[in-house]
This record gives sequence, structure tokens and C-alpha cells, in this order.
Amino acid sequence: MTQDISGKIVAFLTATEGIEQVELTEPWKAVQEAGGTPRLLAPEDGQVQAFNHLDKADSFDVDVTVGEAKPGDFDMLVLPGGVANPDALRMDKTAVDFIRNFFESGKPVAAICHAPWSLVEAGVLNGRTLTSWPSLQTDIRNAGATWVDEEVVVDGNLITSRKPDDLPAFNNKLLEALS
Repeated sequence: MTQDISGKIVAFLTATEGIEQVELTEPWKAVQEAGGTPRLLAPEDGQVQAFNHLDKADSFDVDVTVGEAKPGDFDMLVLPGGVANPDALRMDKTAVDFIRNFFESGKPVAAICHAPWSLVEAGVLNGRTLTSWPSLQTDIRNAGATWVDEEVVVDGNLITSRKPDDLPAFNNKLLEALS
């Protein structure tokens, strides 16, 4: 059964490089196939560079810079992983402010793999339960959250998964949150 999210606009926020390609493209495709509109946000206009682990992969066109974007224009925020991607995003004040404001709006936020680093920086994890790539668990605990090793975790408006293998469950939960 395909979920219908027609009319929903989903922001995918990435840095300019270091994005784990499959963690961008698989949720993007799931949103499109369910009738939603994905939009790529990044700190700079132009293109972003994705990777297959450490190998350069495809480039993707930025739809709008995060500085021009407004949380109210989107129904969900998706934060793809990749080690370098969230590490760069958490150093960009405009991106961190957007993430914080979006999260505080109560609308769904979905983060996979290393992406919760951006949520740590935004200061929005206190009291939450989530998962991520295992190397982030100390950072997540230090941010006041509970880290668990599960395929997908939903805590209120927050949806998290650990790695690319979890994408089917991750995509299912993000579509459920939008429908």
C-alpha cells in the first residue's frame, strides 16, 4: 500500500559535500513516489556533492539556500547522513538555526546515520530517545538524550535510523508521519 502525501513539501538539508548519496536519494525517491515534493536545501547555491562512503558519487542541484528557506514552507525536514555532511552543517550557524526552528515547530524531522550531529548542535535532543550511527552515541547522551541501537526510532516528531540498511524502515516512518 502506497501512502499518499500529495501536496506535502519536504526539505532535504545537506552541506555542500560529504552527503551519503543513498541516504539522500532513497528518501527523496520515496517522497516523490508517494506524491510529495522534495526540495534540496544547502548553505550555498549551485550543487552539492554526494559520496558512496568515501568515493565521490553524483552531484545534485540545490533548490534553495538554507538562508533563504523558511521552516513554514515545508512539511518535514530530512537530514541525510555521511560523516562530513552533518559535521559541516553543524558549523554553519544559518543551517543550525534552521534545524532548531524547524524542530521546535513540531513538524516531523527525520535524521539518519551521522545526521543527528546536526541535532546535537541545534540543542534539541534533551529528553529524547533516538538512534544513529553507533559512533555518535556519546555525543547524543551528552546532549541529554537516550541512544538506542534500533533500526528506526520515532520519538514525537523525531524519526531516526542508524545506517543505509535501515532505509526501508526509515522511509516508511517518514511517509507515515506525512500522511
